[in-house]
Amino acid sequence: MLEKSCNIFIEELSSKSPVPGGGGASAYVGALGMALGCMVGNLTLGKKKYQEVEPDIIKLLEKSEKIIIELKELVSKDAEVFYPLSQAYGLPQNTEEEKAEKEAVLQHALIAATKVPLDIAKTCLEAIELIEEYAIKGTRIAVSDAGVGAIFCKAALQGAKLNVLINTKIMKDQELKNVVESELSETVRAGMEKADRIYQYVETLLKS
Repeated sequence: MLEKSCNIFIEELSSKSPVPGGGGASAYVGALGMALGCMVGNLTLGKKKYQEVEPDIIKLLEKSEKIIIELKELVSKDAEVFYPLSQAYGLPQNTEEEKAEKEAVLQHALIAATKVPLDIAKTCLEAIELIEEYAIKGTRIAVSDAGVGAIFCKAALQGAKLNVLINTKIMKDQELKNVVESELSETVRAGMEKADRIYQYVETLLKS
């Protein structure tokens, strides 16, 4: 999906088409946040002042590139799994048999449609953890970009959360719902705390 231009992606996002939607947009924003972290890392490499942390930065960049690839893939995956769910919502329900069939298809589609935004949330947490290192170890001339990256990933994390919850809200499998929401809650809690900590750290540096 991201092989298209940004303008086309935005146009499709603003249209009445069911995909792309909030989940894919969240993954995209997360990828942008991680890319900002990479920028901090790349601006740090080769600087005499940061020679001691260069090996750490190189490792961070390798991890970051994998996360960007994963988030870009999740943009497309979100569209792939949401489309069957959107089709299920449109199934007829004029008879009891049709209602039962619609409910069965809907509940099946919900499983994949819930897993992807949960994966987006988890990956955004990983991105935030790396950005924290960029903020601490990276060049001070780009520390604001680490802060922006943290904000982007926090927004992506919150967006992914909403896309999980809108699905678990109608999920009939209570055991699966509880597992997903518990995992989501811990992921979001950890990510929000770290992102806020990074932001405060960056803001304090810029004000000092």
